[in-house]
Amino acid sequence: MAYDDRADSLSEVEQRNRLPTLFEVLSRRTLAPVDLFSFYIYMRDQQRSVDYLDFWLDVSQHMSLCRHYVRELRRSVLVATPELEKAGSKHSSTVLENLENLGDIPLGEAGPSGNRNGKDEEKDADQRLSAFLRSEGRSSPQGSVDSQSSGRPSSDRPPRPSFQTSPERNNTNSPGHTVARADIRASAEKILYTYLIPGSEREIILPEEMVNSIINMVEDEGRDDPEVFDSAKDYVFQAMERDAFPGFLQAKALGNLVPLSIVARLALALASFGGGFWAAWYVLLRDKPRHIRCWVILPFAIAAYFIVSYQYKIDPIMALAGFSEYTFMNWAQIQEPYVRRLLNKRAVVTLLITAFVAAALSVLYIFVPGTML
Repeated sequence: MAYDDRADSLSEVEQRNRLPTLFEVLSRRTLAPVDLFSFYIYMRDQQRSVDYLDFWLDVSQHMSLCRHYVRELRRSVLVATPELEKAGSKHSSTVLENLENLGDIPLGEAGPSGNRNGKDEEKDADQRLSAFLRSEGRSSPQGSVDSQSSGRPSSDRPPRPSFQTSPERNNTNSPGHTVARADIRASAEKILYTYLIPGSEREIILPEEMVNSIINMVEDEGRDDPEVFDSAKDYVFQAMERDAFPGFLQAKALGNLVPLSIVARLALALASFGGGFWAAWYVLLRDKPRHIRCWVILPFAIAAYFIVSYQYKIDPIMALAGFSEYTFMNWAQIQEPYVRRLLNKRAVVTLLITAFVAAALSVLYIFVPGTML
């Protein structure tokens, strides 16, 4: 099954005759240099807003954690069905009935809640999943953290918990579970206290009403289902799609250089132009023969190469060799087929421009009559 999914993914990449969408990048359906790793580095080094991407990924991981928990719970309950029927447990029967009503729970990447990559059935499944987790949290004696305290309002909770230690795995129907109900609660609280609480370690800027609503659902209502973060996740996705992703495609699909390398090429171009013009005027004013003047082609060619590379943010030789720069002087192979073709075309054009500029400057100083000062 895993092999078939991998083959389908590779086939989709090969057939895609366009630039990828942000959802495809976040879903790990793309290859370098427009993969999730490259987008992460771009958000960290150029946009300086990697916290938004980390938030989106953590919320997606929270969704995956909830899905795995429910699938494992269903499997353990179905295995133990004969014992449950003998025991006649009303709570267990209710859990079994709710699990059966869930249907199949997908394990793929979760997209924006408003449109799960165009799949309405996946959106419905996620809504049923959240509803089940809410009902289980209300019916389970351990379903809500601190809700079992003796009449204390939820707003009087002790200080925020620490996430350096793993939560106790004692809230599942099966001792063999790899995901416990407490893990889901801890994951929701970690997202809240890391990104959303004002003054938190990696606070992201969201509308105040949205943040207050999430704080109320997690702290006061004791919710930890995925729908808690849907509005914030959609907001962050749309912000990245609008503000960061076009620049990412511009940098990685139309070029193969990082900003520091681009600036370095401008410096090299200016230095080469300075040397080229000095040599050109020297041989011209000293009336050197043409076979000596031809040496000015070398500095002009280097200067033209670097100035065109700076202007178009692409190293044509490295692009034709199939490499893209993801950090300064660190290169990775270009694996996305469409991006490879696009960069090859741009590399050929930039080489032609380089040749034209170098030839024009060289001819100007080679064939112009010289004078002896």
